[in-house]
Amino acid sequence: MEPNDLLSRGVAEVIVEAELRQRLAAGKPLRLKQGFDPTKPDMHIGHAVGLRKLRMFQDLGHQVVLIVGDWTAQIGDPSGRDEARTRLTADEVRQNAETYMEQFFRVVDRQRTEVRWQSEWFGTFTLEQALDLTGRFTLAQMLAHETFRKRYDSGSPLTILELMYPMLQAYDSVAINADVEFGGTDQKFNILAGRELMGQLGMTPQQVLLVPLIPGTDGRKMSKTFLNTVDIRMPPNEMFGRIMSMSDEVLPLYFEVLSHRPMSEVATIRQSLVEGSVNPRDLKLSLAREVVAQFHSPTDGQAAEEAFIRQFVNRELPEVIPEHQLDAPVTIIEVMVAAGLAASKSEARRLIDGGGVKLDGERVTSYEQTVSPGANVVIQVGRRKFIRII
Repeated sequence: MEPNDLLSRGVAEVIVEAELRQRLAAGKPLRLKQGFDPTKPDMHIGHAVGLRKLRMFQDLGHQVVLIVGDWTAQIGDPSGRDEARTRLTADEVRQNAETYMEQFFRVVDRQRTEVRWQSEWFGTFTLEQALDLTGRFTLAQMLAHETFRKRYDSGSPLTILELMYPMLQAYDSVAINADVEFGGTDQKFNILAGRELMGQLGMTPQQVLLVPLIPGTDGRKMSKTFLNTVDIRMPPNEMFGRIMSMSDEVLPLYFEVLSHRPMSEVATIRQSLVEGSVNPRDLKLSLAREVVAQFHSPTDGQAAEEAFIRQFVNRELPEVIPEHQLDAPVTIIEVMVAAGLAASKSEARRLIDGGGVKLDGERVTSYEQTVSPGANVVIQVGRRKFIRII
């Protein structure tokens, strides 16, 4: 890690930077808060941006405190939502949380992490405490939250329960006496609520470190809602392929927040892309290999790269192709549906019309083309789906 990386690399904003620098200079280990609402079982590499920053602080001797949002997950974070979320059961949240933690500790050191569940304090929260908490924030403050304001102004439903979300997250900081809270830029309002509440209660307000939100495969922010994620538990070859499908424009940011390259090298990459002096594909190959190595192993990263080059650069077939057995001759459309290459016959027809279906490397143009048992032919749909007929 370069000397200036801690508060600059992969960091969107620090509130208040001068105060945080003073606390770091004092040499006392800080309590670093990171909360996750386990609304779904998978984390993606966008989450890893903050986790990598936490690990940098850990390696300097600071204490990470992971908050498992088993209460707030049942409400659902309203940030960036145009409608209320479907509420989860406590069992669903706990099952997701167990999976989340396995992924969390692929980046953050488990031995230097304190894991806390919100139910430790909210499970015994009294009505008096709840009323005291809500009485410390005004409706005007809550409507300063962009998501709340938009829904209120448009007349969309906005429940009191959702308005409580930032307050509950703020109380987490009080419960664990956080020194610094980490989160994405979309969490700024919620994290500042924690800083506000701590100050009201006579505590030293937590500092705030926000990391950027990275684009997903479709250019929008990476989000499970948009189905555009690269998931941490994704198989190596699929993870590699997802990185390769990213637009060229994301490469400098991805190298900054997801690689170990020196920032001087990242600057060179950015300049070379502007000048057109480098093939973006070569940069993506290098980046994808490094990302897969982080979440799987260097061996997996190398193997995924070789498989990608073999299939998509050299146009060779994958080494392993799933097999599908036929008992009688059927049309190509029927095979595609039965083998899971298309969700329906109408989708299979659209894929054929679009030129995306090949039989042993030859484009399929007829819906009525048949495939016989034991033909030992390969059907390819798009760039990634293959099936061998046996």
